[in-house]
Amino acid sequence: MDPMTWYYIIMLVVSLAVSYAMRPKTQHAKPPALEDYSVPTVEEGRPVAKIYGTCWIDDPNVLWWGDVRHFPPIKASGGK
Repeated sequence: MDPMTWYYIIMLVVSLAVSYAMRPKTQHAKPPALEDYSVPTVEEGRPVAKIYGTCWIDDPNVLWWGDVRHFPPIKASGGK
């Protein structure tokens, strides 16, 4: 190999090492729980508004919010 090829290989290795050293460190954050969501809820004694059409509500009274459940992660099983 000629000397320029070695120069390019050395520069590649150096740049990869610098890129790896300078990359941002990842933080291991825990996934959000159901309590972390700010979903409006029902208050006892508060009337339920009947809305026809499309409108903006500043203080909604939510009676049902989807199927919000937590499922534990499924571990992949190995093959034969």
